[in-house]
Amino acid sequence: MAQQVIFYDIPSKAPAKGWSFNPWKVRMVLNMKGVDYKTEFVEYPDLVPTLKALGLPPNDPNEPGYFVDYTSPAIRYADGTFSMESWHIVHALEKQYPTPSLHLDDSIVEKVRNLAVVGPIVQNLMPKVPKNLLSDVSAEYFYLTRESMFGKPLQQVEAEAKDENWEDMKPVAKEIGDLLREKGGPFFLGETVSYADVCFVTYLKFMEMLDEEVFKRYLALDEAFPKVYEASRKWLARDD
Repeated sequence: MAQQVIFYDIPSKAPAKGWSFNPWKVRMVLNMKGVDYKTEFVEYPDLVPTLKALGLPPNDPNEPGYFVDYTSPAIRYADGTFSMESWHIVHALEKQYPTPSLHLDDSIVEKVRNLAVVGPIVQNLMPKVPKNLLSDVSAEYFYLTRESMFGKPLQQVEAEAKDENWEDMKPVAKEIGDLLREKGGPFFLGETVSYADVCFVTYLKFMEMLDEEVFKRYLALDEAFPKVYEASRKWLARDD
């Protein structure tokens, strides 16, 4: 007998909402496909014991993008099985709920997945996460793990972040905008939404939740950005 899908996400400060762009990729796909799902929010320090208890094996350290053994998003499918990591989950959801198609095999998906959507401004963004979005217990975890990622405390990363990083963002933004214009927009495939849009729009959603001024500044980088975001809003409405 089919069960309700359970989606494991990291909560924002109360009231709990989804904020992180990787879990948002799965949440947006669930919303697009009209899947009946329930969210179980798990604070950062509770991810390992919670996901281990479900019987999930750790992430493969040899896979590209590996960061830690246990991460959100994770999911329990309708058949009662579990998996973790957005790219794996999205492929499984595409098989289980084939319409509307995510066009995962289209070359634009891989192209957008590999773009440094916020790469040049990551130092400007990450230090805001624990202060603006997280509960105390998750903020403490975030500070510790991101110090390992950056090789320095987040407070130092914040102090070293320069406004000039936004200038470095402009060529990347133009590349993304040109790709959105290539087939007339608002989506990367023109009038057809795909997983390429999910990969980009979920970063925009993250920035909107992180800092309204950052969000507006990013949208202003290219006229195509507000258009794709507006066209995607209906799939971003459910955030809990």
